Amino acid sequence: MGSKPRSLSGIKPTGTPHLGNYLGMIKPAIQLQETHETFYFIADYHALTSVRDPEQLRENTYDLTAVFAALGMDFENHAFFRQSDIPEVTELTWILSCITSKGLMERAHAYKDAMAKDQEVSMGLFCYPVLMACDILIYDSNFVPVGQDQRQHLEITRDLAIRFNHLYGEAFVIPEAIIEKEVATIPGLDGRKMSKSYGNVIPLLAPEKQFRKAVMKITTDSKSVDEAKDPETCSVFALYKCFASKAEQDSLAERYRSGGMGYGEAKQVCFEALNAELKGPREIYQQIRNDKTKLAGILESGRDKARVIAREVTDRVREKVGL
Repeated sequence: MGSKPRSLSGIKPTGTPHLGNYLGMIKPAIQLQETHETFYFIADYHALTSVRDPEQLRENTYDLTAVFAALGMDFENHAFFRQSDIPEVTELTWILSCITSKGLMERAHAYKDAMAKDQEVSMGLFCYPVLMACDILIYDSNFVPVGQDQRQHLEITRDLAIRFNHLYGEAFVIPEAIIEKEVATIPGLDGRKMSKSYGNVIPLLAPEKQFRKAVMKITTDSKSVDEAKDPETCSVFALYKCFASKAEQDSLAERYRSGGMGYGEAKQVCFEALNAELKGPREIYQQIRNDKTKLAGILESGRDKARVIAREVTDRVREKVGL
């Protein structure tokens, strides 16, 4: 832990990590280690709005820990921890809830989406933006990586921090956004966005045979081997682009347009590009996934780092409000 600016990211343990998670969230977060002091947490409190199986929640947490270890997370110099291991975050959530308007919560995208779909809305879902704000503010986070669909979360966080500081005096660091580079929508097996809710994901570190089998299932059109094909409308090529160099992309695109290459061959080329990047991490993952003592130790070490900051911030806030 050093003097670099601090960034904060979180991921919900709602299922097995897949390629979409890796490209959109996990890989960029790990790359931030070079320039930031990174705090990365498993958002198991947030997962309770949708996960009802306690054993599955625990296993998903170990899955994510093993995935980050396999992909090169530096646990010695950065904090990787479980949200629920930091009791101060729920205390801070109550304090900030007391200055949060109902109208602000009603404008949150997740709540509006659930209402539009006539879904049941729990208080956990309704109030989750306050917990999310506290996840960020409790670690004096300077920066938060956000995509376009997550900008509202940070805006709410900033609004609450500024309001608290105005009412009680300076207590919170006002976080800034790291606008993530636009990652192209990662197509799933059926061509739609890769998503657990669609059941179309490619598990990130599945055994090699299973991984290849998934890639070979990607839906394509019915053009024959001899026909020219458009790489820009092909899910196989879209996935390949995320792992191949510009020269490799151009070469495969030319083969698409020239004809003479079937989709089976294109899928094999895609698999080989993906596997070249993920084979090493997969081997590490398989070695440590069932070593729960080691994985628990990683989470405990991260908890200890994170709680030092969480206690300092919570003590500041308690003093400001008179507790």
